[in-house]
Amino acid sequence: MKYDYDLFVIGAGSGGVRASRIAASFGAKVAICEDRYMGGTCVNVGCVPKKLYVYASEYASHFEDSKGFGWQADSVTFDWPTLRAHKRAEIGRLNGIYETMLDGANVEVIHGRGKIIDPHTVEVSGKTVTAERLLIAVGGWPFVPDIIGKEHVISSNEIFDLEKFPKRLVIVGGGYIAVEFAGIFKGLGAEVTQLYRGNLFLRGFDNEIREFAAEEIRKKGTNLRFNCDVSSIEKQADESLKVNLNDGTFFIADAVLYATGRKPHLHDLGMENVDIKLTDRGYIAVNGQFQTSAPSIYALGDVTGGMELTPVALAEGMALAKSLYNNQPCKVDYSNIATTVFCQPNIGTVGLSEEQARAEYKNVIKYRSSFRAMKHTISGSQERTLMKLLVDGDSDKILGAHMVGPDAGEIMQGLAIALKAGATKADFDSTIGIHPTAAEEFVTMREPVSD
Repeated sequence: MKYDYDLFVIGAGSGGVRASRIAASFGAKVAICEDRYMGGTCVNVGCVPKKLYVYASEYASHFEDSKGFGWQADSVTFDWPTLRAHKRAEIGRLNGIYETMLDGANVEVIHGRGKIIDPHTVEVSGKTVTAERLLIAVGGWPFVPDIIGKEHVISSNEIFDLEKFPKRLVIVGGGYIAVEFAGIFKGLGAEVTQLYRGNLFLRGFDNEIREFAAEEIRKKGTNLRFNCDVSSIEKQADESLKVNLNDGTFFIADAVLYATGRKPHLHDLGMENVDIKLTDRGYIAVNGQFQTSAPSIYALGDVTGGMELTPVALAEGMALAKSLYNNQPCKVDYSNIATTVFCQPNIGTVGLSEEQARAEYKNVIKYRSSFRAMKHTISGSQERTLMKLLVDGDSDKILGAHMVGPDAGEIMQGLAIALKAGATKADFDSTIGIHPTAAEEFVTMREPVSD
């Protein structure tokens, strides 16, 4: 049978764009559809605008720290509309780049929500097209639980473009999105309260790192409330929001951000028309080749429920295109993937947490260093940095590296290469550090710690 396309991609986020471009470069006839914004979550309402806002929020501490170095910066003010406008302009520029990039790769772009009609057919904006293979790369969507007053809350989709800056912000959630936005809005001048139903945020990260980060975040003035949850939200006569908690207490806020996870964006996708199995958590189930239970349909990225990171989706898109259109079987190695939480200070991590390492290895040796950075001996800030390495005592191999402190993400990217290459503690010890830097601490830790 002759199809309109070799590959039709639903969703122009990181994974979908990468897969379509690479497939087209191998000679496949490819089209991609997108109903919202080119570049997906990362470019539009995720990592790119978030990092821009992190940069903006850090200036407050820079101005404060500068006083110890002789700078007088007492009269600085922050203008929310300026940041918002410049962010919008930059995202618009990136949207255009994605359009141009796809056009240059000979990928046809169709604007509209793709709805699957059958295993080889998609309907987009009233037009029906066929393809030998379909790829679902629609990503995730913020999840807000059903609570009384749900209509008054916002998600991470709306937080970047609020008309008025919220002087009092309540954030509900304990994942990296919640933690990052707490730091952003605290740095921009808001009074921030973060609520989490568990006993400590950032579940899944190294426990010592979580505890240290909570201590540092509290130092900066964010009100962290664990083991509590919202019972209802009421709009007041002055447009403020009363956030009632299940312990009988409440907060008054100008905005309430729910960062309580994301779910696959499967709404109106036509899933009922094909036999695609889902996991117990509601994600699309795929095999090692990203193939769903419908053989002609593939899926990758956040919609499959793996590591919800942009570089992972990019790697999956590349692997799929190579496998299908360049006769180059290619699997993604999900071990030792580094990640960063852009809270303040940053968290950077690669490899196993201490809890994971001790569960998998009998002889784990821990090295740890906690210190006040050189900069703060003059700035006066009480912020501290924590670094730790986890080592297999039998093989000397580095199992995990973790950091809380400025530029943790930049530092961890280099360490990720070392762990990927199988570096040992002896390799770290024989590496001469760069002085004076915080990063040199990773190659100068000599004495193990017992706790």
